[in-house]
Amino acid sequence: MEYMKTDLEGVYILEPKVFGDSRGYFFEAFKQSEFDKNIGHVDFIQDNESKSSYGVLRGLHYQKGEYSQAKLVRVIQGRVLDVVVDIRRKSSTFGKHLMVELSEDNKRQLFIPRGFAHGFLVLSDTAVFTYKVDNVYAPQAEASIRFDDSDIGISWPIAASEMLLSEKDMHASAFKDAEMF
Repeated sequence: MEYMKTDLEGVYILEPKVFGDSRGYFFEAFKQSEFDKNIGHVDFIQDNESKSSYGVLRGLHYQKGEYSQAKLVRVIQGRVLDVVVDIRRKSSTFGKHLMVELSEDNKRQLFIPRGFAHGFLVLSDTAVFTYKVDNVYAPQAEASIRFDDSDIGISWPIAASEMLLSEKDMHASAFKDAEMF
């Protein structure tokens, strides 16, 4: 596995070594000792999975306070545009975002430390998205920032009129009004 630093401190792209032949492929999706050596120790306590159709946008989500979460995300089937936004006020990259395509073909993963809002947009007919988290889900601590907030300036490859959003995401906070880290 190759661990690639990004322009956002603490965010890494993980690129696996895939071994393929006429029978299919094999790769290590996670190895604790390698992760610890390259990123640091994170106690992942739960794996989650979602399936979504084309145009579904989930995010930009995060959990506040003691319930904040680090995530290791990847796509098992399909293709998504994954986006993270630095919401750590004391960070030199506060308010900046990173976009990474994750797909069943590139098998990349993205590590997102605590202090980031996260979302993804499905670019294929369907996508199966999976992620590890280091803290429990706490509905009272969840928060969302608008996907189209002009202060963040994300250039989504699909028009907002084609996106499918939850009620929660349609009414998310503006970046300037969101509770930060």
